[in-house]
Amino acid sequence: MFHRQGPTFFELAHQCLSSVEHGYDLLAPKFDHTPFRTPEVVLKKAMEQVGPPGAIARALDVGCGTGAAMRHLRPLCRQEVVGVDLSRGMLEEARRRQADAPGEATLTFVQGNALDLTYEAEFDAVTSFGAFGHILEEDEPRLVQRIARALRPGGRFIFVSAHPPSMLSPGYWLARGFNAAMHVRNALLQPPFVMYYLTFLVPRARALLEAQGFEVDVREGLLPRPFLRYPIVVATRK
Repeated sequence: MFHRQGPTFFELAHQCLSSVEHGYDLLAPKFDHTPFRTPEVVLKKAMEQVGPPGAIARALDVGCGTGAAMRHLRPLCRQEVVGVDLSRGMLEEARRRQADAPGEATLTFVQGNALDLTYEAEFDAVTSFGAFGHILEEDEPRLVQRIARALRPGGRFIFVSAHPPSMLSPGYWLARGFNAAMHVRNALLQPPFVMYYLTFLVPRARALLEAQGFEVDVREGLLPRPFLRYPIVVATRK
């Protein structure tokens, strides 16, 4: 399915019937050959918001997966890039894939839940790409709180989001249909597999971030087609 080196339909079904951690352990070797990986052009443009090479000391990527964002962050950091992910398999893949990433900063890989981050004012930048669908809506305030605590004053949280789609668009109903199926799956099967669409959209993300004292800048039109409608959000901790 997808790329010829990507997962088959049955492998994806097996993943969906597992926990989030085990599911991504299974998917890890083939993850970069799926549409779930954030495209390089999106990562490149988002990282331009961080600054030039060597602009910051330390950065944290939340839900780092196979380390695609860490590869872009490394030359921007003078000291260290930390990647946190729930899946040990994804972290092992990240270590392998990013061993030759350009830059001199140390790459550190940490297995853990984004909701349990314990960092205290340690980072100049926090990024996250493709991970928000694995956070339940009721847990989003806690995620923002943990990220705020991890940043130094003046530090920035950078991510790509979207505006709420029109209810008249087919994409809206496809996403709602997928979410409904996942709610049914999680009601019937344990452990749950948390993966939903239309999460952490701009209005809610802005409200949650401002409640934690961030200054939020929604930067439109920076990404090329077909990603033009997705803004890059730069939230600065006051």
